[in-house]
Amino acid sequence: MQSQELRTIGFIGLGNMGSRMAKNLHNAGYPLIGYDIDAAKCMALAATGAAVGQDTAEVVRNSDVVMTSLRSSDIFCNVAEQHLIPNARKDHVFIDLGTTEVERTRELATAFTERGAALIDAPVSGGPHGSETGTLRIFVGGDAAVVEKCRPILEILGEPKYVVYCGPSGSGQIVKGVNQLAMGLGAAAYMEAMAFGVCAGVDPKAIREVVGMGDGWRGEFDSIAKRIIDGGGNTLVVKYPELPYFLAAAEASGFEIPLTEALYEFCKNGNYEMFDNMNRPSRSFWRTLTKDSDAE
Repeated sequence: MQSQELRTIGFIGLGNMGSRMAKNLHNAGYPLIGYDIDAAKCMALAATGAAVGQDTAEVVRNSDVVMTSLRSSDIFCNVAEQHLIPNARKDHVFIDLGTTEVERTRELATAFTERGAALIDAPVSGGPHGSETGTLRIFVGGDAAVVEKCRPILEILGEPKYVVYCGPSGSGQIVKGVNQLAMGLGAAAYMEAMAFGVCAGVDPKAIREVVGMGDGWRGEFDSIAKRIIDGGGNTLVVKYPELPYFLAAAEASGFEIPLTEALYEFCKNGNYEMFDNMNRPSRSFWRTLTKDSDAE
């Protein structure tokens, strides 16, 4: 499956998603050099037989393809500016597997091009399970020819039919935004509907039994209602840390996404802190909705 042009893979960011993706690439036979600022994560990768670099710069210098799985747009952009771009060389390929602001992605892609290198935006969806099983959905943007050369690598990480080329630089991040907003706004809608009932004094179990317990949207509502009834409402996510990325992209393109803006402002004005499923600081939409209710 390996291309002669894409030999050694450098993998930076060995968290819940990255560690599993790196392991899959190593198991597929690609020479791999991993790195994370957490030494324990490096040791865990080394235990699989993969090589581990001393720092980010070493990984970049010794890799043909550099993949990053970092937890925020700011972190990726800082790493790119400080370590990736300065060490990039002609025909070097960089693949960002995280969710990054669209305009920043395009700016960085230009900077890589000036070094003779290429940046592919390839954010993923599917969580730790998808990264473990190699069944992620991958939204790919960048130069089409470079993307095709990297497809064998990407298809190790994702279900081949869901590794989709979305268009030029930034397009992968835009489609990841569609994915995140569909999940986040959908979850928020079901939480708000549930809050309407419980804040008005109705037993949440009764609401679930008559509104949920079915297929289609009722099934989606049911999963949210069950989490709330089981005491997990405060941990439900609406993609709060990423909403500013999508708001900025919409503003730059001259259109509005009013539901996203309202959701972000509502959560921002609350003070119920939490960590999301990627261990990023976030806000609890459910807790903010029910702050004056017994449904907390």
